[in-house]
Amino acid sequence: MTWRHFSLKLYLSIYGVTLPDARMLASQNIVIILCGNKKDLDADREVTFLEASRFAQENELMFLETSALTGENVEEAFVQCARKILNKIESGELDPERMGSGIQYGDAALRQLRSPRRAQAPSAQECGC
Repeated sequence: MTWRHFSLKLYLSIYGVTLPDARMLASQNIVIILCGNKKDLDADREVTFLEASRFAQENELMFLETSALTGENVEEAFVQCARKILNKIESGELDPERMGSGIQYGDAALRQLRSPRRAQAPSAQECGC
C-alpha cells in the first residue's frame, strides 16, 4: 500500500495523531498546514480535493496540494506557513519573546531588528556595510 491510498482518517488513526492533541501540546496559536501529496497522480486519488479542503476548513488548517515529483506548491507550503506565522507575530497573537510561544528568533542580531529603536535609519557606524 502506498501513501496515496491512505485516507485522512486512516492515516490519523494509524499514527495516533489527533489535532486536539497537537493543539493541546503546542501553542494555542499553532499554525498547521495540511499538504495533500502526490498531486501529480490525480488518477490514483483516494481523497478528493473537496474532501481534503473541507477537512482543512472544518479543522482550521491551511491546505495545499503538493507534488514532490514536479515541485508544485512545495515551496509555497513553507511560504504560506511562514507568512501566517509572521502575520500572527505582527498582529500580536504570537510573541517570540514569550517563553512557550513556539516561536523564537534564531539569532540575537535578529531580535534587534524588531526593537522600536531600530525604526529609524541606521547610521553609517551601525550599518557595517
